[in-house]
Amino acid sequence: MVKIDTSLVTRLITAQFPQWRHLPVEPVEFDGWDNRTFRLGDDMSVRLPGAEHYTAQVTKEQRWLPRLAPLLPLPIPAPLAMGIPGESYPWHWSIYRWLEGENATIESITDLSRFAITLGQFLVALRRVDPVGGPPPGSHNFFRGGPLATYDAETRGAIEALQGRIDTDTVAAVWAAALETTWQQPPVWLHGDVSPGNLLVTGGRLSAIIDFGCSAVGDPACDLTIAWTLFSGESREAFRAMVSLDGASWARARGWALWKALITLVEPLNGNPLEAERAQRVIDEILAEWRTPC
Repeated sequence: MVKIDTSLVTRLITAQFPQWRHLPVEPVEFDGWDNRTFRLGDDMSVRLPGAEHYTAQVTKEQRWLPRLAPLLPLPIPAPLAMGIPGESYPWHWSIYRWLEGENATIESITDLSRFAITLGQFLVALRRVDPVGGPPPGSHNFFRGGPLATYDAETRGAIEALQGRIDTDTVAAVWAAALETTWQQPPVWLHGDVSPGNLLVTGGRLSAIIDFGCSAVGDPACDLTIAWTLFSGESREAFRAMVSLDGASWARARGWALWKALITLVEPLNGNPLEAERAQRVIDEILAEWRTPC
C-alpha cells in the first residue's frame, strides 16, 4: 500500500512544481474513499488516487472538467496541473483550484427542498451538455451509467446474506423491477457519485459539486440515489420534480441505491455501525415507498 501523507505531497510539489514549494500542505478534514486530498496554500488542493484502479479518473477529469465547467450552473473542480509518478508515488495526480464549502449534511443546509431543486437544476444542465466523445461507462467509473445488471450477482448475494435482517422478498422484488428497465434515450452526461460528501455547502446553500471521478456518458439513473441518502418527504419530491425523469429511471435509481446499501451492510457485516445504520435507513425508505400505493 502506498503511504500518502503531507510529506509525500510536499516532496512531489517541490520536485514537479517548484513555483509552489513554499506553500503549506495540509490534509483536508473529509478525505473521501478513493483519493487522498490535501490543501495547498489558500487557493489550491492536491488530489492523489489511493489505488491503481482510480488512476484513470485523473486524466478523465483533466480532460473533461474544463469543458463541462462553462456549461454548468454551479462551480466544479478546475484542474490547474497534472503531476506524474515520482517520489515513490506510482501514479498521476492532480492540482485543482480550491473550492470553499463544507460537505452537505442535514444540519448544514438551510432549506432542504431549495437545496434539492438547485441540485436537480445542476443535473439537468449536466444532462444537456453535448455527450459526443464523452467516456462511456466502464471500469474507470465502476460502470456507473451502464447496465444495472452488472451488479446483479453481487446484489443477489447480498440479499441472500442478509436473510433475517431485512425483508429479502420485497428487496428482491424491487431489484427485479429495476432490472426490467433500461435507458431508452441517447446517452447523457452523469456525475456518477452524487453523494453528500461530494456536495459543498456555503451559507446553508449548495455552492459546488466535486469529485467527477465516476462521471461518464450513459444512463443518468445512478445520479438519483441522493433522493434516499439525503432527501425525504417534500425535499425528495422537489428533487424528483426538478430532474424530470421517467418512472423507469426511478426504478433503476432504486436499484442503484439498494445495491450500494446492501453491499454496505454485508461488507463487512456490522463493520461500521454508522454506515450500516445509514444503509439500513436507505433500504427501509425504499421499501416503505415501494409498499405505498400510488
